Amino acid sequence: MNKGNIPVKLKLCTVADLDKLVQISRTTYYETFIASNSEEDMDIYLETCLSKTVLEKEMANRESKFYLAYVDDTLIGYLKINTGAAQTEIFEQHTIELERIYLIRDFQGKHYADVMLQKAIDQGKEMKADFIWLGVWENNFRAIRFYEKKGFVKFGEHDFVMGNDVQTDQLMKKDLK
Repeated sequence: MNKGNIPVKLKLCTVADLDKLVQISRTTYYETFIASNSEEDMDIYLETCLSKTVLEKEMANRESKFYLAYVDDTLIGYLKINTGAAQTEIFEQHTIELERIYLIRDFQGKHYADVMLQKAIDQGKEMKADFIWLGVWENNFRAIRFYEKKGFVKFGEHDFVMGNDVQTDQLMKKDLK
């Protein structure tokens, strides 16, 4: 539940949901980052990283899980969790990565992300991971504050390629033990 008492339901994404996943991935990414990036870089990213072919391949990886977030029958966002070799960085400890968590703009700030993040944390605890980690763009101050409030701390950085632009993500983690 969220603080507004409107339940968000998380549904494990299946191949039958692929078109919905493509739509919500592209919509939420565009809404989140278009103001800070060029149309050219955005178009390249959407086609090379969030195309139907790419997302279908990611879904086929047994070490990745996508969850679609719904309020009533409205698709409002999604998250992607990676374990094992599916993680974008591999650490010595047993870890879980929250690679993506996105909400449609109209549903942001209403505590739906709390429920979505908790799903990822619960998955990490179930698998007895040492920590959950993520990369967040260094200029996404709102997201950084959100993760800090949830107990995540910065522990490094890595490059993130947005079209032709190499950006820096802060790596943040939360211990689960």
